[in-house]
Amino acid sequence: MIPLKQLRENKTAILEGLQRRNFKELELVDALLSLDEKRRKTQTELDSQLAEANQLAKEIGQLFKSGKAQEAQGLKERSAVLKTNTKALQEEMQSLEKSILELRYQIPNVPQASVPSGNSEEDNEELDKGGSLPTLAEGALPHWELAKKYDLIDFDLGSKITGAGFPVYKGKGARLQRALINYFLDKNTAAGYREMQVPHLVNEASGYGTGQLPDKEGQMYHVTGDDLYLIPTAEVPLTNMYRNILLEEKDLPIAVTGYTPCFRREAGSYGAHVRGLNRLHQFDKVEIVRLETQERSNAALEEMMQHIKSILAELDLPYRVLRLCGGDLGFTAALTYDFEMYSAAQEKWLEISSVSTFESYQAERLQLRYRTKEGQKQNVHTLNGSSLALPRVLATLLENCQTPEGIILPKVLVPYTGFEKID
Repeated sequence: MIPLKQLRENKTAILEGLQRRNFKELELVDALLSLDEKRRKTQTELDSQLAEANQLAKEIGQLFKSGKAQEAQGLKERSAVLKTNTKALQEEMQSLEKSILELRYQIPNVPQASVPSGNSEEDNEELDKGGSLPTLAEGALPHWELAKKYDLIDFDLGSKITGAGFPVYKGKGARLQRALINYFLDKNTAAGYREMQVPHLVNEASGYGTGQLPDKEGQMYHVTGDDLYLIPTAEVPLTNMYRNILLEEKDLPIAVTGYTPCFRREAGSYGAHVRGLNRLHQFDKVEIVRLETQERSNAALEEMMQHIKSILAELDLPYRVLRLCGGDLGFTAALTYDFEMYSAAQEKWLEISSVSTFESYQAERLQLRYRTKEGQKQNVHTLNGSSLALPRVLATLLENCQTPEGIILPKVLVPYTGFEKID
């Protein structure tokens, strides 16, 4: 959430930022500031009446000790009025605070100045490219055909067991999936990220903490009987480990990584562009999360990007890096870089990682702060990235590494798979 003090002091700049991300409900900002002003006035009145009540209580006690019961009785009547008033003011405060919180949840993060204006993914900026686009032999197949040819992934069997978007990985397909997970985790831990195993379901507070709730698009799977949510990404449990915590500056940075399955309803997603592994309801992903001081968060974002580039370079797969425009930016992000890999068989770019800084937006929700060396309390800056999401990496790997003799794996994966070729 945007800190209220920041909203009061920088309203014009915040409105300009929200317009750059095409946020249409700008009237929520004025409604929020109006409620905040009312809350502060109510708090002042409540504090005044509580102070008067405390003073009266002392005076009443002194009068009774002095044998002046009649005078005390007059003050007790005033005290009773104050008690009624303060109770009403406290109830009004609770109502105002609830309304303020609900409004704050509806206002997205403010984009950094470097975020370009734009309406959709067509307006994203390409910043970098790596690797070479492969030239495939005539008759090259898309990954869903390769998966069937080599008996690696069974989409029909997954549909039988659960439904569309829940594939079954088989034989070398399953081993390759496990190899990628272990490879990504090893790369992350070697770079200083501490490995964590976290729950795959989270409570409502965790969903609100990292911004998945309220779920306006209905993309989360909700286990209604227990009021729990299947995680859409490991970012949620990894970041929520630090909810409601006050860190010391010396504790930062904190860098963690974890592998989890991810669950997304992907409501409204259908068509040829979501065929095969391109978009799933359940998929595997290795995530990296960092907690940083405000001064180091931008440098940390650059370090995360370079780390992911190093992984893609070892896999020798073509990629490009995009800076997302305001209209394509996620609700909680202040700045996001997308990594895409080129699928030669499908002849298109596929997103395989997003690296984002949320600045203090998530920390404000999480009540996650750190105490500076000078003793001041500040919001931590949170960052996360996919390192990496498996489905489209696997899809691109199968398609780009196919040859007439079979699929030749990148050398870096052979120690993890135990085989060099799928044939």
